[in-house]
Amino acid sequence: MSTPAGYFEDMYQGVNDPWHLQERWYEQRKYALTLASLPKSRFRSVFEPGCSVGQLTRLLAPRCERLLAADRIASAVDTTRRRTADLAQVEVARLAVPEEWPEGCFDLIVLSELLYYFDEPQLAELLSRATGSLEPGGTLVTVHWNHPVPEHLYTGAQLADRLTQEPGLLLRAEHMEEDFVLQTFSRALPGGAAPLSPAAAEGLV
Repeated sequence: MSTPAGYFEDMYQGVNDPWHLQERWYEQRKYALTLASLPKSRFRSVFEPGCSVGQLTRLLAPRCERLLAADRIASAVDTTRRRTADLAQVEVARLAVPEEWPEGCFDLIVLSELLYYFDEPQLAELLSRATGSLEPGGTLVTVHWNHPVPEHLYTGAQLADRLTQEPGLLLRAEHMEEDFVLQTFSRALPGGAAPLSPAAAEGLV
């Protein structure tokens, strides 16, 4: 059974940043590694579900022509809207994925600290929607806490194993630590080929 919505509503009750995303060095370092894992300097259309209070959203925004950030909790959406009001390329929406999913295609989807809240049927639906809405050659980046938590159905390492089995995704980079696991995938090009690596895209190899 997926983590119930009431858990998140309770976490945000009267608290702007329940996970202290803005102040912890652990989070700042993790976000820096997430941004460094992206294979391109800029992306045309980006989707970040589970955006929480918009800390990663603000860091992603300078590298995006358009960024759709979403969360299921109204107070988190309101906080992210306030924090990104000066960023014209950012749109913030209230969506409960995977049932609610935006139309259109993206060349980057960011799933940060999100997937371990879903049971296998919902996880399978979410990954299918994410892969299906990625452009060929597009990037999916995932990063997840790797310690057991009562409300988490998986650890980061367990999710990493699950993600490598998802049809249509090619693992391009992986960063594993005691605390979290970060993976970067590409959606295969027609015929199953992988897009160029960052070095190859600049003619270095």
